[in-house]
Amino acid sequence: MATPGFAQEQAAADTELVGELMAFHGSKAIVDVMTTHCYETTGLDSAYEDAAANWYLRNIGYLDLADRVIERLGGGSEGQQQAAETYGGSQIMSAYNQASDKDKFCRAFLEQIESEALDIDAQLPEILKRAQDISAS
Repeated sequence: MATPGFAQEQAAADTELVGELMAFHGSKAIVDVMTTHCYETTGLDSAYEDAAANWYLRNIGYLDLADRVIERLGGGSEGQQQAAETYGGSQIMSAYNQASDKDKFCRAFLEQIESEALDIDAQLPEILKRAQDISAS
């Protein structure tokens, strides 16, 4: 039988992991926001739409895994996923707005997506491993 202190520590660790798993949705928001923005500001270059679609296809399993583990750990708080998505989107737009050459920023972002550098397994490998371990147990 678990001690009350251990149970509280586990609950805190679960809450922290849920927050970390929400970052998967923040990553999706970063890709969605920036590819849409760059698509619109580069004369509707379809390479951005293709890159976003390919990112999603490569990462949908990780997003699904995160959702399943979040549910298993008791779920996130109301609005937590939306907050993660808003945060991710606002961070990438802030970086874009600070870039001196917007076209260059968009081309570099596209290269990162196409090279799979922004994939969840590349960006958040430790959190992904923890989620996979929990899912497998």
